[in-house]
Amino acid sequence: MSAPLVRKLRCAVYTRKSTEEGLDKAFNSLDAQRAACEAYVVSQKHEGWVLYPDHFDDGGFSGGTLERPALKRLLADIEDGRVDVVVVYKIDRLSRALMDFAKLVEVFDRCQVTFVSITQSFNTTTSMGRLTLNILLSFAQFEREVIGERVRDKFAASRARGLWMGGSVPLGYQVDNRKLTIVETEAAIVRMIFERFAALGSTTVLARRLAAEGMTTRRGKLFDKRGLSRILNNRVYLGEAVHKGTSHHGEHEAIIDAALWAKAHPVFRDSPRTRAATTRARTPALLKGLLFGADGRAMTPTHTRKKGRLYRYYIAGKLLDGDGAASLVSRVPAAAVEAALVERLRRLLRAPEIVARTWAAVNTEAGLAERDVCRALADFEPLWDELFPAEQTRIIRLLVERVTLASAGMHVRLRAHGLQALIEELHGKATAA
Repeated sequence: MSAPLVRKLRCAVYTRKSTEEGLDKAFNSLDAQRAACEAYVVSQKHEGWVLYPDHFDDGGFSGGTLERPALKRLLADIEDGRVDVVVVYKIDRLSRALMDFAKLVEVFDRCQVTFVSITQSFNTTTSMGRLTLNILLSFAQFEREVIGERVRDKFAASRARGLWMGGSVPLGYQVDNRKLTIVETEAAIVRMIFERFAALGSTTVLARRLAAEGMTTRRGKLFDKRGLSRILNNRVYLGEAVHKGTSHHGEHEAIIDAALWAKAHPVFRDSPRTRAATTRARTPALLKGLLFGADGRAMTPTHTRKKGRLYRYYIAGKLLDGDGAASLVSRVPAAAVEAALVERLRRLLRAPEIVARTWAAVNTEAGLAERDVCRALADFEPLWDELFPAEQTRIIRLLVERVTLASAGMHVRLRAHGLQALIEELHGKATAA
């Protein structure tokens, strides 16, 4: 009598470990789970069980989520009809969340896949088996939540003692034996940022100055105002450990003393609009909003101080983005480009053809004599140097629409009616006088 045919069942072994600790060992927890599951599959050979060749191992992934790469591969193979049985060491290796496990069981039932835990005997095809499964999952979820509470409590207690508990290491520090220690070269940069911000009162201006000086972060990127704000508001530099808004005395050494912190921090009490207005008043820029590079992007005014002397510049937008090499003209001295523009305007106003064209336009609309136009233009040149910066800026914006700076030189686009409006204004002041 021939033996009955036994259908082969392809058994996929799934293993998981919540942390990465010990995964670099020759024989780790994932290996132990797989060895036990493979031995169980071999013991069921008489039932037609055979091992599925692929490995599905998730090391360092929590059971509280389904976002695991090996689990996704396993589900994809199940959907494709390549797996008949899923074998795990314990239920919680597959999932610790009741709702997530219900989704997995739904997939198993739809694809006619059996789920087996080799240390917990039950059958998911019966109502009693499902009840047992739900009870075990409820305890697994409870255990996960309890472990989470313990970790959070331990973290809070450690922070209260001032211990470093990991995360992004602030500029100026490094981690030695789980403790923050000062890196003097970086600490000097942090102190410089606090001191210069206390004097400037603007992260935007400070970021532009640091970019103009080529100052970069630990990763080689230019400082931006968001990164500077994080540095200026990080109480780690005071030697404190902060947890959920509460500061504790840290075990690490401070980089910033309380006096410098108190000097820099009151600036943040003012609104950004107020600080921006103050900054603009301190550092006037004659061509702000008018000067553009060859790439069509506006050039931004910035300045720096060396040995008590102020140096003003216009820098290209690409330089602020950390891509200054791609721009032909990345940075120009502000005084030089402003003086060049003013000199060009003076030459234009002295040109006979400009005077004749202006007189024709003004005479048609305002009825001014040619001598009045010539007198107004002649009076403008010596008058320029006596004007306040704000008045000079207003007149430049009245006359100039756009200035484009390229390696070949400077191109100035004048406003069509700007000179006419200036002549009428100068003539009106002369008449009133």
